[in-house]
Amino acid sequence: MPPVSRLLEGQFALVTGASGGIGRGIALRFAEEGAAGVAVHCRTGVEAAGQVAARVRELGARSVVLQADLTDEDPCRALVREAAEWSGGRLTALVNNAGVQPTQPLPGMTAADWRAVVDANLTSVFACTQAAVEVMRGQGVGGGTVTHIASIEASAPAALHAHYSASKAAVVMHARSAALEYGPYGIRVNTVSPGLIDREGLAEAWPDGVRRWREAAPTGRLGRPEDVGDACVFLASSLASWVTGHDLVVDGGVSARPPW
Repeated sequence: MPPVSRLLEGQFALVTGASGGIGRGIALRFAEEGAAGVAVHCRTGVEAAGQVAARVRELGARSVVLQADLTDEDPCRALVREAAEWSGGRLTALVNNAGVQPTQPLPGMTAADWRAVVDANLTSVFACTQAAVEVMRGQGVGGGTVTHIASIEASAPAALHAHYSASKAAVVMHARSAALEYGPYGIRVNTVSPGLIDREGLAEAWPDGVRRWREAAPTGRLGRPEDVGDACVFLASSLASWVTGHDLVVDGGVSARPPW
């Protein structure tokens, strides 16, 4: 566990897509840094989300599992409302992590295929953020923070990821737009753009990709979920009180390599 400095003392956070992987890493880092409560959202992985919530409680924070399909506006608003009601009306941080990353060739992709990714990755961000801001504006505790999980593919697309890359580029621009409009209410909005984050079985499933990434990364390794969690903790903390509309790239330096 990294050194703990209680940067998020007393905060109440909602992390979407927190049943595993990056979302789990974010939720646990929030708890480790003193958050009073972390609402753990999942779409289908209730059991896994329950394990994350249990670990959050072991770390000293309150936690609850909230289930919702965030591809439509109404469930997004209901999720935020449930999180705020659970926390006694307080919501100081939202991390929009939920999303999908299918692979599909652009030729032959249907509008329905496109919308499925855009709704999961972008519409959910728009609707959850809008709902969270309504709570943050009315609670009288100095605003709050919203952090979207984007991707380095927002600026460097990969083959078979046209819908994903486009949705993540839009997520980055949504944060910049939201930072402009929500800033007067004391609400900061940023993005974190991870590179390749390790997960169980990845090296076995994609050995060539993992090898190439390690060779390309100046740090010589894949990312860890807690690396993304650390970035989210920073952006939700007072250390980033003058940071908004920013895309924080967390990729081990891969983006710094020349493309030629």
